[in-house]
Amino acid sequence: MLWKKQIPLAITFIMGLVFGIQYFVPHRVSDTLFKNYLNFAIVIGVFGTILAYISFYRAHTMRIRRKAPAWPYSVIAIIVSIVMAIFGFAQGMEAGTVFSNMYFYVLVSIEATMFSLLAFYISSAAYRAFRARSAQATALLVAAIIVMIGRIPLGEGMSFWTLIFPEAPTFPDIANWILNVPNMAAKRAMQLGIGLGMMMLSLKIVLGIERSYMGGGD
Repeated sequence: MLWKKQIPLAITFIMGLVFGIQYFVPHRVSDTLFKNYLNFAIVIGVFGTILAYISFYRAHTMRIRRKAPAWPYSVIAIIVSIVMAIFGFAQGMEAGTVFSNMYFYVLVSIEATMFSLLAFYISSAAYRAFRARSAQATALLVAAIIVMIGRIPLGEGMSFWTLIFPEAPTFPDIANWILNVPNMAAKRAMQLGIGLGMMMLSLKIVLGIERSYMGGGD
């Protein structure tokens, strides 16, 4: 039906326009409006969390019913989520509770293990990226080596030329210059491009050009 599309578009346009103006209006009424909006956002977030749980259980239940590959992990995911919710509501999340112990001694350990494995993937990607096959790759390789040496405690001692020229910059000094000057310039350029892209996408959403959030591409 037409109203199913027009009402969400109207709400999006009005709220985007109001809070776009609110950001540039330093007034007590503007601050109060923003604080009330944050309260509504918390309530909406709670309902969004409920929908996320429903989607989580529905997806894993369908995997179990279809006997999809690795479906026993879905059983474990459902059981653990229910157990965590029960102990969280029953005892709270304070230190020493079952919820807190399971979080810090199980979940945090698993996350640390997963992130530690990323070091091998990063090393492999760095090896492929730092091959000196062109001038740009050579510059990247040299800068990466200098920064890595400058960020370790031995970097100061490895600056052998300071024995002859005491006032010359050391590896840490050169590494900091690379990070704060050319790297920062490129980083700011990327952030500027990202900011412009976000602004254009926001305008497209507010004006109703981008409607993918409504569940369709039109």
